[in-house]
Amino acid sequence: MSFNTSKFPVLAKANTPEDLRKLPQNMLSQVSTELRQFLLQSVGNSSGHFASGLGTVELTVALHYVYNTPFDRLIWDVGHQAYPHKIMTGRRDRMHTIRQKNGLHPFPWREESEYDTFSVGHSGTSVSAALGMAIAAEKEAAGRKVVAVIGDGAMTGGMVFEAMNHAGDLHKDMLVVLNDNEMSISENVGALNNHLAQLMSGRFYTTIREGSKKVLKGMPAIKEMAKRTEEHLKGMVVPGTLFEELGFNYIGPIDGHDVDALVETMRNMRNLKGPQILHIMTKKGRGYEPAEKDPIGWHAVPKFDPDQFKKPTTKPGLPTFSQVFGKWLCDVAVQDDKLLAITPAMREGSGMVEFSQRFPEQYFDAAIAEQHAVTLAAGFACEGFKSVVAIYSTFLQRGYDQLIHDVALQRLPVLFAIDRGGIVGADGATHQGAFDLSFMRCIPNLVIMAPADENECRQMLYTGYCYQDGPTAVRYPRGSATGAEQIEQMSALPIGKGRICRQGKKIAILNFGTTLASALEVAERLDASVADMRFIKPLDVDLLHTLALEHDVIVTVEENAIMGGAGSGVIEALHKLKICKPVLQIGLPDEFIKHGAPDEIIAELRLDAKGILAQIQAYLS
Repeated sequence: MSFNTSKFPVLAKANTPEDLRKLPQNMLSQVSTELRQFLLQSVGNSSGHFASGLGTVELTVALHYVYNTPFDRLIWDVGHQAYPHKIMTGRRDRMHTIRQKNGLHPFPWREESEYDTFSVGHSGTSVSAALGMAIAAEKEAAGRKVVAVIGDGAMTGGMVFEAMNHAGDLHKDMLVVLNDNEMSISENVGALNNHLAQLMSGRFYTTIREGSKKVLKGMPAIKEMAKRTEEHLKGMVVPGTLFEELGFNYIGPIDGHDVDALVETMRNMRNLKGPQILHIMTKKGRGYEPAEKDPIGWHAVPKFDPDQFKKPTTKPGLPTFSQVFGKWLCDVAVQDDKLLAITPAMREGSGMVEFSQRFPEQYFDAAIAEQHAVTLAAGFACEGFKSVVAIYSTFLQRGYDQLIHDVALQRLPVLFAIDRGGIVGADGATHQGAFDLSFMRCIPNLVIMAPADENECRQMLYTGYCYQDGPTAVRYPRGSATGAEQIEQMSALPIGKGRICRQGKKIAILNFGTTLASALEVAERLDASVADMRFIKPLDVDLLHTLALEHDVIVTVEENAIMGGAGSGVIEALHKLKICKPVLQIGLPDEFIKHGAPDEIIAELRLDAKGILAQIQAYLS
């Protein structure tokens, strides 16, 4: 997609931050306007994260205008809001490739650009990384500045407060921009408040403030009175007491869509000593009415025509596994008010919207705090409640210690509904659910299930819900289910038992999860047996024993890392049975899987039927 210089005449002059800094400040408002329009056009043509980026246009322009990037370090938290940053840092002409195979990465990525100083995908990492860079900058003594941009949602994560507490103690020079977009700009965030923020960040105010502390240093009583007076006065204007207690100098809140106010305030703050926090108020979806009204619905979008002011309608298709889980949750909650369900800020993605509306007293959003979510469920389970944690595969990684220490060690009956297992596609390496079977399989007391279709998913969730001898995990993929007939009646499956789906000769394919259809297709070509193993732990050793004795070759298929995965469990079991049979493990390779459409990635990794067949034939040759 070629860049139309006539449609974006000022933006055309600012292809890089260096170009931007050559423009007079009075042109920044027009740069912002054109940047927002280009973002609308590019995401409309390519799909991608949308509402968050619309809210950070002016912030992006101001940051790159005031700070000497990439020499000065700019770290974005998560990265959904970094599309304007990509556009302004020399990647404008490749924006139509974002999230596509071999295209631009969906988030800031160190390998992609020198302006992306830290690769991100999960929230809450920016302040820790910025502190590390700030300490390094001081040691380097080259005058490098460090800025982290973090949203108010990410501020709910404990790691952020750990980092801020440390930064306040070390007193290194760094700026944290708190991008607060959860509420509309209130009355106190206008011209007067912008003016006060500029005054508070200016040299006169800070000189007097720091100077008075030195003068009063030897007079404890007066110093304490002055400190309380200052806090009282500031508290009338800004909600910064918490940050001040953590050791940060707090400025704001200011209008994050007033580019001139942002520039002036950042200029004042650029050379302040110690950790600083600038609180800005923005609106997700700014400048595009449908996204402003529904920022959640417009968080990430397919291709669309911005002039139509509506997302494209899609024909109703198969339910997603997330929807299967959501329906199951509601069905059980009707029968059992002791069921309590938790999500770490992923209500929509995990299929819990209806449940949260119908059963608000049984629904808990722990915010972006996966560790807390897992231990919260443990607390519920201690008191006899049925805890269900709906969590993405890669987000469970962040609560791993709690899964081991607070749940499995105590043998608490917590059910983990693990969404996004396996290849997720466009979000790339940070979100591919490649490791969960491996990192869970080594945990004692934990039962692990992987459904082959949506009906099995429903029955497995019920199995985990009924199981009271320890924690259980049901791991399922992102996206549409298989089209299997759903049986409303729920029945608990026998723990650790698989099933034979096809009887063949010589080759036995042991399938774990939704690769079953591909495994059966391959089996027809090879006249192989196929077992839907269902349980990764405990493994159906009796079934494995029978298959190993009746076949010459064992093939394991899973959408998980080969190392330590279900196939590794099969080899361990055969070794324990003292059966020596060749085993071909088919799964994800020992590398981080890049972004692209799921079908493209699965085909490239040879996990579709064609690829599985080719791997088996190559192994047998």
